[in-house]
Amino acid sequence: MLPIDSFTTILWGFVRSSFVCCSYALRKKGGLYEQTQNETKTIQKKRILDQSKIRIMKKTAIRLCTLVATLFLVSCSKTETTTATLQDYFKNTQDSIQNGGVKMIPITTTKGTFKVWTKRIGNNPKIKVLLLNGGPGATHEYFECFENFLPAEGIEFIYYDQLGCGNADNPNDVALWDLPRYVEEVEQVRIALGLDQNNFYLLGHSWGGILAMEYTLKYQKNMKGLIISNMMSSCPEYGKYADEVLAKQLPAEVLAEINKIEAAKDFSNPRYMELLLPNFYEKHILRFPTNNWPEPVNRSFAKLNQSLYVTMQGPSEFGISGKLEQWDRKANLKNISIPTLVIGAQHDTMDPKHMKEMSELVQKGTYLYCEKGSHMAFYDDQKTYFAGLLSFLKKE
Repeated sequence: MLPIDSFTTILWGFVRSSFVCCSYALRKKGGLYEQTQNETKTIQKKRILDQSKIRIMKKTAIRLCTLVATLFLVSCSKTETTTATLQDYFKNTQDSIQNGGVKMIPITTTKGTFKVWTKRIGNNPKIKVLLLNGGPGATHEYFECFENFLPAEGIEFIYYDQLGCGNADNPNDVALWDLPRYVEEVEQVRIALGLDQNNFYLLGHSWGGILAMEYTLKYQKNMKGLIISNMMSSCPEYGKYADEVLAKQLPAEVLAEINKIEAAKDFSNPRYMELLLPNFYEKHILRFPTNNWPEPVNRSFAKLNQSLYVTMQGPSEFGISGKLEQWDRKANLKNISIPTLVIGAQHDTMDPKHMKEMSELVQKGTYLYCEKGSHMAFYDDQKTYFAGLLSFLKKE
């Protein structure tokens, strides 16, 4: 499509040519008029034809001028609309001090009141996406790639460090590492941020997906939509997939050494990670060589709360053995009635077939399959991931 300036140049050329033709025809008409009354019938017919051409050329010139003016006005209108939209998206808060959208939110628990950290990116009254990170115990930071995709579409999203994670308070109390308590924490965050059924989308990745499903089953009346990213709805089925599919993809000698370390519960042994990084993490967590992993991912994982992680997930990377070991909500997915996007990936630690089934069990489900992706498909299959996510958010 040509820019408006190019259209104007081309159309003005047509207009100018039309007037030149009109001028030439008028001069020609004058010459014909001065001929004697004995001019031939052929010349009379030509005069009539020339007059007809003059009228057509005049009308064409007027129409072209009108078209140029219309295009110019439309261009101005679009520019004003775009500018206004950008101004709305990036407008400041009503706070007296602008702090980059950060808001510390007090969370009431049975062990006292603590604060969690949130940061809003953009403004959109109809689409507000709250991000729930995985781990458990990682931070919002690995979501920073969202900044390259959502703002361009005018979509507001909110970073959130859960209690015990990143910039939030860390009470160092394992009694607070509990799924039902985290559900109530998310609800307190929702209220504090003013999110409701007209704009509130919840995106949960990995452990965040468990939290998102659990929250939705209790509070979906407050939501507009749900995104479950790379998390199965049953931990027992996840454990089975890890044992029967993922483990068998490892070289036999590597699997034998990993099993020996896990049997001895020697998880702090450096050799454990030496085996997992090239043979498991680079194949199923993020499909880049670890020395090329994006900086936000490394920064987030470096801050992982081990106490929270081990309490909920357990120390092993194959399956779950902590508090979440028996968590299973597959049978309850049929009760989720809001629009739901389920995201799975071919190389994920989560079974992509199970993920597809989840999208069929909820009442208004859509499945997004990332053929090149793994557990962090928003990095290793970005084009597919964000095209599908944006389509879902803008459709609802």
